[in-house]
Order: sequence, then C-alpha cells, then structure tokens
Amino acid sequence: MIRMIGNADEFWRLRITRLDTTENFEFEWHDDILYREPHPDPGDEVESWYVEAVRLDDSEVVSRLATCNSQGEARDVLATIMGDLVQMTKSEFEVAYVDSAQQGDVGVD
Repeated sequence: MIRMIGNADEFWRLRITRLDTTENFEFEWHDDILYREPHPDPGDEVESWYVEAVRLDDSEVVSRLATCNSQGEARDVLATIMGDLVQMTKSEFEVAYVDSAQQGDVGVD
C-alpha cells in the first residue's frame, strides 16, 4: 500500500541543476588531428540554475520550482524551499510549490 500522507521531506527531495546555454563554442575539425584543444575564450557564457523538486518514489517526476541566474541565488532559494520542505506536509508542499510550478507562478524566482 502506498503511503499518501506525511511530511513533505518523506516524498520529495530538492536539487540544483546547472544549464549551460553557450552557443558560440565550436570545435575546429581537421582530418589530420584527432583532438584539438578548444579556444581559450568561449565567449559570453550563459548559464541558468534551476531549483527542482524530485519525487522519491519516481525520480522521473521533476518539478522546476525556480530559475536563477547564479549559483549563489539558487542556493539561497534552495535554502528557503528546504525550510518549507521539512515543515510542511506533502499536500501543503505540493500546493505551495509543485502545483504552482506547473502553472508557472512560483513566487521564489
């Protein structure tokens, strides 16, 4: 029997995911060289940091709770949500964060 009620931290874990969206970084291809070092200056690196909730019983269920511009900002958001995760019930957490994330209106961005 699957347990459906309890503390949110019994059902969800939080993580930070980094996404690098650099598009101008390219390798030069030469037939006579097996490997070539990348250019030292990859240009403006664009990265986003996501705070995500992952369901413990199904790791394929991931909800993006916040999008941040830096790792420090992501860690601050993670700490805030983690405080709620350990205090809220499963239902409260899902209403406050998971359901809101699916609708795109989570207030921690």
